[in-house]
Amino acid sequence: MRPDGISSANGFSQASNGLAASPSRKAAFAHSSNGQSSHLSSNGDSQTNGSSILSKASSSYFGHDREEVTRILIQSLYELGYDGAASLLSKESGYQLESPAVGIFRRAILDGRWAEAENILIQSFTPDTEGRNAGFGGGKPPITEKLALVENAEKNEMLFYLRQQKFLELLESRDLGAALFVLRHELTPLNYDVGRLHALSSLLMCPPEHLHNQAGWDGSISSSRERLLTELSKSISPSVMIPSNRLAVLLNNVKQNQINQCLYHNSANPPSLYSDHMCDRSDFPLRTGIELNQHTDEVWYCQFSHDGTKLVTAGRDRHVYIYDTNTFAVYRQLEKHEDGVAHVSWSPDDTKLITCSQDKKARVWSVETGRCLLTINHHRQPVTAAVWAADGESFVTASLDLGSHLCHWSMRGDALYTWQGGFRVHDCAVTPDGRRLIAADVEEKIHVYDFATHEEEYCLALKSKPTSVAVSKDSRYMLVNLSEGQIQLIDLDTTEVVRRFRGQKQGEFVIRSTFGGAAENFVVSGSEDSRIYIWHKENGALVETLEGHTSGCVNAISWNPTNPGMFASAGDDCLVRIWTRERDLQQFTTTSKHKAPSTNGSARTSALRSTSGF
Repeated sequence: MRPDGISSANGFSQASNGLAASPSRKAAFAHSSNGQSSHLSSNGDSQTNGSSILSKASSSYFGHDREEVTRILIQSLYELGYDGAASLLSKESGYQLESPAVGIFRRAILDGRWAEAENILIQSFTPDTEGRNAGFGGGKPPITEKLALVENAEKNEMLFYLRQQKFLELLESRDLGAALFVLRHELTPLNYDVGRLHALSSLLMCPPEHLHNQAGWDGSISSSRERLLTELSKSISPSVMIPSNRLAVLLNNVKQNQINQCLYHNSANPPSLYSDHMCDRSDFPLRTGIELNQHTDEVWYCQFSHDGTKLVTAGRDRHVYIYDTNTFAVYRQLEKHEDGVAHVSWSPDDTKLITCSQDKKARVWSVETGRCLLTINHHRQPVTAAVWAADGESFVTASLDLGSHLCHWSMRGDALYTWQGGFRVHDCAVTPDGRRLIAADVEEKIHVYDFATHEEEYCLALKSKPTSVAVSKDSRYMLVNLSEGQIQLIDLDTTEVVRRFRGQKQGEFVIRSTFGGAAENFVVSGSEDSRIYIWHKENGALVETLEGHTSGCVNAISWNPTNPGMFASAGDDCLVRIWTRERDLQQFTTTSKHKAPSTNGSARTSALRSTSGF
């Protein structure tokens, strides 16, 4: 239990307002109430934070402020459940976790005493000359403490969050009359976030079973109040209210920094806190002992299934192969296309595949039986890519067809929607959260759509033609290959280029780069010089340049999503190479040990393969 009687909040979402450097030990609390002198009491004994107990102790702890370190430790001990140790540390050090005003405010929020919480907020924004000792009314004692607020704190914003919680709890209890009163007379007059206000209004007509999803609210009173307190704490000075789970946040930052500095970090397990972290190069997939040579011409695409148990490959020879990744034996061979197959997409549950071909058709296949379930004959130009909706019940095809460059289809083959715009598409992707559809056109633009409404959110102009687009698992970033020989990591929300990756050779042909590694720590791309380039995503460093393909372009890379020690590459040399760690090589049986004939110098007349000539 915390000293205010509230259970520790271990496990709740982390605050991100950071811990600013506190003033002097006396100033941190003696002036914590916006300039007012404040005395903290503990068990009835009046004491000022930073008592004489530490008069002989150094104010520094290995270069860190002793008060900050101690108070963070006190908070962490409470969160870990070591209440007695936390109380003892507070008593021995003379530091308390938070000011009395914060304690009162915390209890008011967590107990749902909204009038009291509002009064504290309003009074904290009131100049000291205006009614500092104004009471709550109705016999309530006067407030003698004020919250120390950050410089840019906004009263209406904080009140909006507080009243929104009150409104949602009333909706949860189906007290619609009281909820409507709060909406009209408490939230609306704040004139804050009108869009959110309209969304809250619509919840009044929402069936109870849909309320949580529509409101983005889990319905738990205790956890939602904790999250409200975390949000409000961003406007309260960290010198008086330490952000929740502060030590955990700091330790996570340390771990992430070590991961970012480790060139070969390729594990889903976080590094230990006991020692500095550095992965060994030998534990990275740099060996290619497996060659898949079933294709008789250039291999244009490869992709692991979501569960990592299968690999699909496709190419110029019109064939599509599905391999079992335990043995890399051929599981299924799909043969119905009349021209080269440039793209394949796994359904979310890995039971179906969409193949996209230069024969202007897209086909949906059963992975288990190898049977063609559906053929899309709609496009008048090559189908360049396809992507499934998040629910797996529909999909989008992309084409070089100006009249139907993006089409949304049901599993019955019905056209659900056709986007207008009159451009040709090289590649498309849907974010894992299902919110956005991204299309890379051949005219140096990226188009981002709201997938639910089909409306274009924005069009991003580039300096060269994009040949492929991949999206991170968290739906936050897209990776765009450019024909000028550059790969860009772009923030989907801000449209800012976060990082550029250079070194691979690209100009004439379509190359599909991807994210790689256990936590998507890497960016991986093929190249027209027959090599594979691997960069560290966070620092942009070129980690490795791998040679394995004998000639031509390396067209596509796919990293196994469940085995971070494996990725596949598809090349013009008719080969698909499986890259693994040296210690993993012996567990695989190579399906064929002879190499396919070299196709160096073969003609490349396909409009789909080439980035030029449009």
